[in-house]
Amino acid sequence: MNPAATPDSPDSGGAANTTHVMTAEERTEYERLRRHAAVRHRRVRQAGASVLLLLALLLAPLAVVAAWVQDTVSDTDRYVETVAPLASEPPVQDVVINRLTDRVVDNVDVKAVTDSLTKALQDAGAPPRVVEGANSLTAPLHNAVRTVVDRTVSRVITSDAFQQAWEGANRRAHAAVVSMLTRDSDGVVRAEGDTVQLDVGEVVDRVRERLVDAGFDKAAAIPDTDRTITLFQTEELGKAKDTMRVLDIVGVWLPVVTVVLAALAVWTAPAHRVMLMITATGVGVMMVVLLVALAVARRVYLDSVPPATLPPDAAAAIYDTFVRFLRASTRTLLVVSVITALAAYLYGPGPPARAVRTTAERGTAAAGRGLRRAGVRTGSTGRWLTDHRAWTTGGVITAGALVLVLWNHPTAGAVALVLGVALAVLIVLAILAAAAGPADRAADRAAP
Repeated sequence: MNPAATPDSPDSGGAANTTHVMTAEERTEYERLRRHAAVRHRRVRQAGASVLLLLALLLAPLAVVAAWVQDTVSDTDRYVETVAPLASEPPVQDVVINRLTDRVVDNVDVKAVTDSLTKALQDAGAPPRVVEGANSLTAPLHNAVRTVVDRTVSRVITSDAFQQAWEGANRRAHAAVVSMLTRDSDGVVRAEGDTVQLDVGEVVDRVRERLVDAGFDKAAAIPDTDRTITLFQTEELGKAKDTMRVLDIVGVWLPVVTVVLAALAVWTAPAHRVMLMITATGVGVMMVVLLVALAVARRVYLDSVPPATLPPDAAAAIYDTFVRFLRASTRTLLVVSVITALAAYLYGPGPPARAVRTTAERGTAAAGRGLRRAGVRTGSTGRWLTDHRAWTTGGVITAGALVLVLWNHPTAGAVALVLGVALAVLIVLAILAAAAGPADRAADRAAP
């Protein structure tokens, strides 16, 4: 009789209703196949996570640059904030002063002045020595004119009025260009097909009102037609508008896609914590690469600008001013990556991580005991914090991340501030939990 089979049930009508019990060999084979399937599934997940991580790391620097370009080109306030410091940079001010002074002095014909003076002296019968002295006044007079003009121009360029004029001119110009490239019918400067037109309707209305107020009643009949003036026509206008649309899309969605790919890599990997640490480290490395690329680009730019066109110190000031927000964003992401990788490691089983956690727990426990000795007990609140420590910790971390997301252009200092506040809150919560006391918790358990 086969011990692995049972007789048919009388109610089954002789149907095969048997229960098979696996032998030792069959169970061993089953476990082997199960382990093989688990290993295969784990390898597929690791491969998928690796591909997602590679894509995220390759797109990370491009996403940062695209977001910076889109923010600077499309946002007038951000653009003005970018270029505003140029008006107060001494090397840039020196370039503006020298060029304005040269322009003014070139328009002053000092030679004509000295020639007129010489002729006047000759006509007046002045001695020859005096006439020759007048001819030699050309160089001193030229230097005197340049000194006066340079002093006057310097006073204007270094004043607050120039700073305000610089910001106002850049704001109006940038707003007009953005309006022209993003909308076809709004704004003073508008694009119609391949032509750029200036809308003078407001000027026409004001002129008509002034003429009517001055007594020219027939001016009210000035028609509203032909209220635009064609400034220029170019075949590149359509390409510029298409580029602006693409920039708006890429600058917004490329960072989103990069974050999604990184999150999917962490979620797909079998070891989420390890993959989070690897992802954060990789992003940090890519941010370092981007900072190095910016330094190399700066050197290439300075070498490509002829000193006769722009002095090296002025060129360096212009480059540093334009890319300072890009550098700040890159440093911010680098700090966030380092903090994320460090936090993921501290949650791991490594001996240093366990030592840090043990030290922190001992410190908060000692502080809680000090509060209890001082007569401060947190009671049910402390016990609730102890029982829901994972939820409170996750809530604090989520709140800190949300603050950074909602922060408008956070800097590395902002990240450090949010991190400090989050750590302080976690420490306070741990101390409050420890202040409940083991006796109180035992009493709570005994009460039910």
